[in-house]
Amino acid sequence: MALFNKLADRTLAMPRPIKRLVVLVLDAGLCVLSVWVAFYLRLDTWVPVSMSVLLPSTVSVVLALPVFVVSGFYRAIFRYSGLPAMVAVVKAMICYGFVFASVFTVFGIDGVPRTVGLIQPMLLLMFVGASRGAARVWLGGLYHQHLHKAALPQVLIYGAGNAGRQLASAIASSFEMRVVGFLDDDDRLHGHVLNGLLINNPADLSAVLGSGSVTDVLLALPSVSRQRRHEILNTLKPYKLSVRTLPALSDITTGRVSLSDVRDLDVDDLLGREPVKPNGLLLNLNTHNKTVLVTGAGGSIGSELCRQILKTNPHRLLLVEMSEFALYQIHQELRDSYDTEILPLLASVCDESRMHEIMDTWKPSTVYHAAAYKHVPLVEHNPAEGVRNNVWGTRICAEAALRNKVRNFVLISTDKAVRPTNIMGATKRLSEMVLQALAATQMQDSAADRQPDRIVTKFSMVRFGNVLGSSGSVVPLFRKQIKSGGPVTLTHADVTRYFMTISEAAQLVIQAGAMGAGGDVFVLDMGQPVKIQDLAKRMIELSGLSLSSAANPEGDIEITVTGLRPGEKLYEELLIGDNPRPTQHARIMKAHDQFLPWSQLESKLTTLDIALSLNDVPVVRSLLQQLVPGYSPYGEVVDWVHLELEREASSAE
Repeated sequence: MALFNKLADRTLAMPRPIKRLVVLVLDAGLCVLSVWVAFYLRLDTWVPVSMSVLLPSTVSVVLALPVFVVSGFYRAIFRYSGLPAMVAVVKAMICYGFVFASVFTVFGIDGVPRTVGLIQPMLLLMFVGASRGAARVWLGGLYHQHLHKAALPQVLIYGAGNAGRQLASAIASSFEMRVVGFLDDDDRLHGHVLNGLLINNPADLSAVLGSGSVTDVLLALPSVSRQRRHEILNTLKPYKLSVRTLPALSDITTGRVSLSDVRDLDVDDLLGREPVKPNGLLLNLNTHNKTVLVTGAGGSIGSELCRQILKTNPHRLLLVEMSEFALYQIHQELRDSYDTEILPLLASVCDESRMHEIMDTWKPSTVYHAAAYKHVPLVEHNPAEGVRNNVWGTRICAEAALRNKVRNFVLISTDKAVRPTNIMGATKRLSEMVLQALAATQMQDSAADRQPDRIVTKFSMVRFGNVLGSSGSVVPLFRKQIKSGGPVTLTHADVTRYFMTISEAAQLVIQAGAMGAGGDVFVLDMGQPVKIQDLAKRMIELSGLSLSSAANPEGDIEITVTGLRPGEKLYEELLIGDNPRPTQHARIMKAHDQFLPWSQLESKLTTLDIALSLNDVPVVRSLLQQLVPGYSPYGEVVDWVHLELEREASSAE
């Protein structure tokens, strides 16, 4: 079969005049063959080649080929031969058969049976028709494949190593794109051919692109540093190319590269920031061979925490989640990938009896509290629920941990807790203050008891910015908008944010929690903040599209500014004060933020609880301002219930 396909490829590649000459010779041969077979059918024996056979064969060739030429046989494309082409064959054969039969049947030639004049045209019709049908079957499907493949997006693979070779092989057996060559930094490979594809110097990219219609570049560099990847992307920036990449080798689950492994670029690819290798001692200290509980286990951060914790081989992992579907999803994923005992527990962190029941039953050693409402505009429109879930949920879990002698309690906080302008940020800072106050109270009680063996719950908080891949990240939103043709929407042209990969953030959270001594506020080093408008432009360019602007009105994708949402800040901060202290980890700092002692904070929380029960949002905001230093609400109250009640009141007047 492979031989036939190879022969067909060569046949299709021949120039058209050569193809016509081949078919002329083939038809001449069919004329001779049909005469010889006609003699056999008449005489019931194969006659030797003699004048009696050569004469009708010569007449057949001399008559048939001109008729075939006039009838357009050699202008037709055999692989497209259908009913009209077969009708043309029949008509031509009728003309030919009339003349041939007239010569050998009506007039007669010595040595040639008269019936040959009738049999041979019918045989020739069969042979010629069969040859055209065979050409359609043999070449037609293959030619359609060639046409389809020629119409596929043309791609270059950057990297001619093992991953690049595997990727090229995977693409060759698919019908999604067509590889036309390799790019590689190794000058020893330039000019060589790999699997029939030329390996090019990236410096010659302009010439490579000028000779074809390449639309995509696939980075097959799973082991290259993020900084080098960033440099490569900068070299590709001037060209209108869509760039995608393979993940790191450790993230390719099958061990072999496939087309499904190719993914879109993420912000970490664009920024070139290298992750720090985790400290194995810190990573395992509070999780290895221990019972660990994660609240909000079905969320973006919570689920990644679970994945990273399971890599440290805990004794048991408790998944606490309010959403049934999210809990089902993460439990199915983890259960199929790890042998550790994993228990999915439906629960709200605001349900005091349920949280106490869970901790009392399994006595976790470490709790990671990731459950929270984090979407700024949604919490701004539903402030009472945001305060209740974020603040009271944290307090309930922390007090349950105290009662059940949990050794480590880590709160997942946010950079929005620093000088917040929104309810969400204020609730996260207040949650931090609750843990700081409880930690200080514990230390005082422990010092007064003078019991060195008393179990003290070490409360710590880890504060960081946006993570890639989270449910609220702008990256998936921008990618969706670009694929749909735009526009890409920004809330403000000057908005900047910190970014970190979700896996790196989860690892740093676990390591920071292991350093907690009680009441510590850890801050992750997020690198340099990113201007969201620059990020949007970069994503458009690396999708092979151009930005539509006043300077380039013919561009593909437009960026539009929609205005800041309720509670949204232009710039995020990670520190309240200016006195961060380093820790034993290069990417983790320790902040020292002021807080109220528990004796004062508890009474104020009681007052806040009363305001929440009445859904008195203006009072809730006022109390949050008193409790959280630096909280400056942005704009008016936008709680949906409050706005509806105001509307009804104004209508009644």
